[in-house]
Amino acid sequence: MPNHSARLAAKAERTLVMGSAAAIMTILGIVLFLLSEEYDSAREVALRSAKNMAQLIDSDIQRNVELYDLSLQGLIDASQNPDLARVPPSLQRQVLFGRAISAPLRGDILWINESGQIVADSLAVVPRHFDFSQRENFLFHQASSADGLRISRPIRDQLGDLKWCIAFSRRISGPDGGFHGMASGVLRLEYFSDLFKTLNIGAGSTVSLINTDGDILAHEPETQQNSLIGLNLADRPNMRRILGGGQNGYFTAISSLHGGRLLYSYTRVEGLPLLVVVALAYDDVFGPWQRTAAVICMATLGLCLGIAWLTLMFRRELRRGRRSESNLATLAATDPLTGLANRRRLDQTLELEWARAQRSGRGMAVLMIDVDHFGAFNELHGHHGGDEALRNVARVVGQSAQRPGDLAARYGGEEFVVLLVETGLSGALQLAQAIREQIETLPPLSKATTPLTVSIGVAVKANAASPPATLTALLCEADAALYRAKHEGRNRVCHADPAQQSKKTPATPA
Repeated sequence: MPNHSARLAAKAERTLVMGSAAAIMTILGIVLFLLSEEYDSAREVALRSAKNMAQLIDSDIQRNVELYDLSLQGLIDASQNPDLARVPPSLQRQVLFGRAISAPLRGDILWINESGQIVADSLAVVPRHFDFSQRENFLFHQASSADGLRISRPIRDQLGDLKWCIAFSRRISGPDGGFHGMASGVLRLEYFSDLFKTLNIGAGSTVSLINTDGDILAHEPETQQNSLIGLNLADRPNMRRILGGGQNGYFTAISSLHGGRLLYSYTRVEGLPLLVVVALAYDDVFGPWQRTAAVICMATLGLCLGIAWLTLMFRRELRRGRRSESNLATLAATDPLTGLANRRRLDQTLELEWARAQRSGRGMAVLMIDVDHFGAFNELHGHHGGDEALRNVARVVGQSAQRPGDLAARYGGEEFVVLLVETGLSGALQLAQAIREQIETLPPLSKATTPLTVSIGVAVKANAASPPATLTALLCEADAALYRAKHEGRNRVCHADPAQQSKKTPATPA
């Protein structure tokens, strides 16, 4: 029963600890899930804002490119018209650049012949002089028969004051398909920088326009030391991810230009070799989430520590209660005077060991011990002296039952019982004799003229098949042997003789 109670208590303790651990893990899991959802939500809001900015820039770029392309196509159509030579010189410029003059372009439109010289200029009645024969666009159109729109890498304007610009150009082919020059228009890149300044991108964030070669065409905010326009970043890790990332995408990385942690969102301008890159400052995007997460994590940590502390306190109280129950159980099974097992525990142990002996086939022995002339001893020395004598006897008796399963108990009054498991007659008699001799050699109390002695009756159940057949019969044999020891003069050990065993019941406590 005590072992069963201990197992139940240990199981309850494990259940408590595992339940608390499960509760803490559940709380942590829920908090982490919610924080992850909030993180994703903050990122999606930022990406949606970046996408809106990119769409605004994309539509503006497409509109400007379309205006330039229409102007270039109009120039090519007019230059190939055979009636152009019959138009008065004063009207030729209007015929050639009619669309460009009426459109709000941010640069000039030029007709360049096969030698790289300017034939007509949208900004001057008398064409300006410049040799385009070594320009990248000119060489490309000269070598290729493709007549599609081509966008140059960023160049510095050498005809006017447009500073950094990009050139749009188309090939002019003759009737035989031969190269007859090109139509070219330039767009100053400051236009995009001015456009980017109107966007509210936040401190620490950037917006850029780049081409598929990795050249920066526009960047906001501008650096104080050097302009980034024309800088090629194709060999930078972030640029490689952007150029190889498909139509659009996003990622988080450290900026190679500013050093800050940024959330990059990029989109390719449809049909053009250009990309819009919006890089939002990580702190601007996730700063509120980080502050909220810090508060939630601290609160969650406090809650989990509280649960763990309460669990430890409750576990300590369980153990304290279990110890108290164990102490109470020990007290309930212990004789208060002698410290030996009491009659209740003896009865339980006898029944348990009897059943075990019946199953295993091994024997057991019972020693029934009675203090000789205890009534007279009590009258001479009083109850205090009698109690002292019983404690001395109990100490000797208790020392005899040291093996696991053995038990020394107070049977009642001045009687004691020793239960010996897996013990035969010879061993039981030897132990009984040792008990008798040790008690006889105890120092006498004051006023005592004779030593304290005991009489001991021994009964043995050798095996499952041998007599006696019941536990009651075994106790009766031990009691009969004790009676015979008393009858034969006391201070002796007698063992039961089953053939002469009377049919009396075990003695009751005095």
